Amino acid sequence: MTTAAGTQSDRSVLPITERYALLGWVRRNLFSDIFNSTLTLAALVFIIVIGRILLRWVFVTAEWGVIPANFNLLMRGQYPADEAWRLWLVIYMLGAVVGVLWQLISGQFSGAARVLIAIPFMLMLIPFFSMGTRLYLFITAVASGVGFFVAGYLPIQRRGRAAAYLLIAYLVIMLVLLRGLPWEAGPLPSVQPIVWGGLLLSLLLAFFGITLSFPLGVLLALGRQSKLPAIRVMSVVYIEFIRGVPLISLLFMGQIMLQLFLPDGFPLVDRVLRALVAITLFSAAYTAENVRGGLQSIPRGQYEAAQAVGLSTYQSTIHIILPQALRAVIPVLVGQFISLFKDTTLVALVGIFDLLGIARTILANPDWLGTHQEVYVFVAVLFWIFSYTMSYASRRIERRLGVGER
Repeated sequence: MTTAAGTQSDRSVLPITERYALLGWVRRNLFSDIFNSTLTLAALVFIIVIGRILLRWVFVTAEWGVIPANFNLLMRGQYPADEAWRLWLVIYMLGAVVGVLWQLISGQFSGAARVLIAIPFMLMLIPFFSMGTRLYLFITAVASGVGFFVAGYLPIQRRGRAAAYLLIAYLVIMLVLLRGLPWEAGPLPSVQPIVWGGLLLSLLLAFFGITLSFPLGVLLALGRQSKLPAIRVMSVVYIEFIRGVPLISLLFMGQIMLQLFLPDGFPLVDRVLRALVAITLFSAAYTAENVRGGLQSIPRGQYEAAQAVGLSTYQSTIHIILPQALRAVIPVLVGQFISLFKDTTLVALVGIFDLLGIARTILANPDWLGTHQEVYVFVAVLFWIFSYTMSYASRRIERRLGVGER
């Protein structure tokens, strides 16, 4: 017969690793035998030694004064200071657009949405930012929240079309604000793209490179699967040629040869636009192969089922095949986009002052000699923030769509 006292006695003799989950996990995973215990202790010693060196460098040795002294240059390059309000207006609008799109696409204020809105608050913790910059970031976060809740009042049946129209409108307005109007006088004087630089230029190259290369890559993937020989051959030749050439060679070719393919009398194309064309063409070829892998993963029965219900080839591709193919290759596509974002640093080799190019000009200044580590660590942290954000968003989308699950 079991009594309360007996039950209490039985509990008291249970091993401590079963009564305390954390200690039990540590024992099972880190100190399960002599070999694992040795590895754990060696790793702890290594982490402590390296951590002490890094912390000493970060808080004692490093000369971080180079960052606040050149912060505006790193963020926007030579973009006029008196026109910087345009950049913040674009950021405010981006926050609102992200909030609206999340409501239109997801409809839920999920953990990923909270992370997106929390990003401006996390950036406010950076010690190099002034109080004015922190206020602007706070406004961006508020704009994201307002956009999310306002979009909830849109009719459900029109949300997909509204998301597409909103994104196109934002791209046009953003370009007008950044580029200005073609005359010098007025509220929006012209700002040539050649003076754009720093993180601003890196993000623009990555954003438009991704936006333009994705539909082109999808078309190339469909073209490679086409039954029309001419379209299939042209798609294969383009994809294989671009994939066989390094990006840096395309950038040099774009700077030197692009003008040769334009008609006589055509205005000289800006260097930034030429670099964007090269990046877009390069990324489109790899995106096409990624999408083709998704198309090949679709069972033949899906095509036959679409034909059985009377759908045309166009309808079955748009509504049945392509959505499943893109869903299957979300991790690969996001990895390609992250790689594209990091590859934008190559434009520094053709004389365009992106974030890495600006860093090199700062290090060439005699006042900041010997600060290579500080500058490159700051640049690396910025790239990591945006790359990890894309990676995190990708994982949330995969989990929501059930990628990898039956």
